[in-house]
Amino acid sequence: MSIPLYILRRFLSAIPTLLIISMVSFFMMRYDFTIGPISIPTSGGHQLQLLEASRFKNPINPLAGIETNPQISEAAKIQIRHVMGLDQPMTVQYWRWLTNFFSFHPTELARGNWANFFTPSLGTTFSGEDVLEILLKRGGNTLLLNLVVFLFSWLIALPLGIYAALRWRSFSDRLMTLLAAVGMSMPGFVLALLLAVLAVKTGWLPLGGLQSDNYDQLNLAEKFWDRALHLALPATVLIVGSLASIQRQMRGNLLDVLAAEYIRTARAKGLPEGQVIYRHAVRTAVNPLITMLGYEFSGLLGGAILVETVLGFPGLGQLAYKAVIETDTNLVMSTIILSAAMLVAGNLFADILLKFADPRIEL
Repeated sequence: MSIPLYILRRFLSAIPTLLIISMVSFFMMRYDFTIGPISIPTSGGHQLQLLEASRFKNPINPLAGIETNPQISEAAKIQIRHVMGLDQPMTVQYWRWLTNFFSFHPTELARGNWANFFTPSLGTTFSGEDVLEILLKRGGNTLLLNLVVFLFSWLIALPLGIYAALRWRSFSDRLMTLLAAVGMSMPGFVLALLLAVLAVKTGWLPLGGLQSDNYDQLNLAEKFWDRALHLALPATVLIVGSLASIQRQMRGNLLDVLAAEYIRTARAKGLPEGQVIYRHAVRTAVNPLITMLGYEFSGLLGGAILVETVLGFPGLGQLAYKAVIETDTNLVMSTIILSAAMLVAGNLFADILLKFADPRIEL
């Protein structure tokens, strides 16, 4: 199967997956329904009661802060619930959210306005801000952070894993194994707090935000350096855990491959050691890591929540945490769907990359 056709099939199969995730997420945040009573007729014209009427209501109230405010009148509270659609049944609320997201305009397509054919709307936050605009802004910051973490983790961890495997049981191998164990066992938020204290005490790196106050007055090189300094702390925290995990897995995989029969055969035939290791052993050992690449990419969003909150980085993780605390339904729903889409995209990218790494694999 060609790669473009494979991407199309995966894209089409991801649509029902994302729809199911959206339904489950919406149900968890907005469920409010009544079951029963359920009864069956018996002999003699009597009814056997199997289940009494039961009300299942979500204890999370999105408007708890407004409804407990004595300065807001009852009429105003009712109006707010109506404007936000919270006075409608759960199914109606979900259908409204779904139709707003899948907003297609065939008439614009007939006029040649391709950009206006699909205009998704994710609603507004409780403060009146457009959810899509917030996601594009905050999501871009988190995407930049994750790309930096992803790039440096893999570029550093793979060579270290190969180096440790080729020097098995040496001092350097034992030292890197010890450091990897420390990095994997160190909680991210603890390391973030330690680095935050260090940054405040020394002033070497800025804490919080993505740019300095005088960012607009800087030239291009200074703007790049300013962004790099603001990314240094959160990226370091995320790189430590990811790097340790990838390095340990690469080392273990390569050790297993080097003990395989075909590697001994290649050496017995007189192939150069570099060709045996890098052309045969490493290509086979890296395959399981490529398979996990999609989960690594999507997992960075969850790992970034604590780091962004502790270090004050204006990313999507911090925004999602705040939305959950404030029970901002539209914002929470959007972040969940975005996280699921990242998982689907990461797995797709990993499958295609695995095809290039190992031509024996069929899509």
